[in-house]
Amino acid sequence: MKKTPLVVACVVALAVAGCSSTKPDEDKTTTSDNASAASSQAAVDKASKNYDLQFVQGVQGDEFYITMQCGIEEEAKKLGVTVHTQGPTKFDPTLQKPIVDSVVAGKPDALLVAPTDVTAMQGPLNQAKAAGVKVVLVDTTVDDPSVAVSAIASDNLGGGKAAFEAIQKLAPQGGKVLAMGVDPGISTTDARAKGFEDAVKSDSKFKYLGVQYSHNDPATASSLISAALQKDPDIVGVFALNLFSAEGTATGIKQSGKTGKVQVVGFDAGPNQVAALRAGTVQALIAQQPAAIGKFGVDAAVASLDGGTVTPKVQTGFTILTKDNIDGDGANAVYKSKC
Repeated sequence: MKKTPLVVACVVALAVAGCSSTKPDEDKTTTSDNASAASSQAAVDKASKNYDLQFVQGVQGDEFYITMQCGIEEEAKKLGVTVHTQGPTKFDPTLQKPIVDSVVAGKPDALLVAPTDVTAMQGPLNQAKAAGVKVVLVDTTVDDPSVAVSAIASDNLGGGKAAFEAIQKLAPQGGKVLAMGVDPGISTTDARAKGFEDAVKSDSKFKYLGVQYSHNDPATASSLISAALQKDPDIVGVFALNLFSAEGTATGIKQSGKTGKVQVVGFDAGPNQVAALRAGTVQALIAQQPAAIGKFGVDAAVASLDGGTVTPKVQTGFTILTKDNIDGDGANAVYKSKC
């Protein structure tokens, strides 16, 4: 019998980390024993006018944000609104802030934004709200998310826990593990790291070596993991917290001659990560649902502008990809390089 993507995700997850829905809806699912609601913004049929929506990405060229943009554009076309997309060349609030300031100065109807820092981007978004712009947080958040009409993101704590459970299955003997992050102060990756750390500390067979920060640069991640393996050659697992961290981690492990000896679980599922999964450098990927996040972001913006029902917090699920399902139904969870 042909399995649907949800069934595939559940089959893998039951062996690794419980079952997490690949389709955000009003049903509640669980990831292992950590309850994780998959919810959605109320559907919108059509906007009352052609609103001006602006989408500011976390960084250009990241397949996660490209896939989110695809979801945004598809929903915007369906609802009859206009959307423009831009973003910084690096995941950096000093680069993102001027873009947000410029967008707000143009007085759009709504701003969909993935803040690059929980603190540094609070002020610019406060100013957007004060200017009458409807703010929707997509993926990342800020210290005070009440600035937004809705905040839409993955279950990052659950994803971090699932990543460790994957490593548990791949390295049942236990050992040293670490996380390869981006920068401190990013809400999503901080949550993933916490979910991973908490899970590691619950199993005495494993020792957590902490998180290292690659600054969203694959070359830096590669250098960091190479140095970590020189210091601790008995590392058995690495959780790479985002697309670029996973890409660099896979490269560093390969260059260190540790392929197959160090189990790698990556968060996100860009084409390069999928290639690493097929090559065996990465053993599992936790794919988010960026297109759904974008879709719900547009729905929230339009509902807010039209006085409809807005869900303040929306949490989407994820799909665990392995060699067993990547060329089957799991292929639907792979991120896009272009719309």
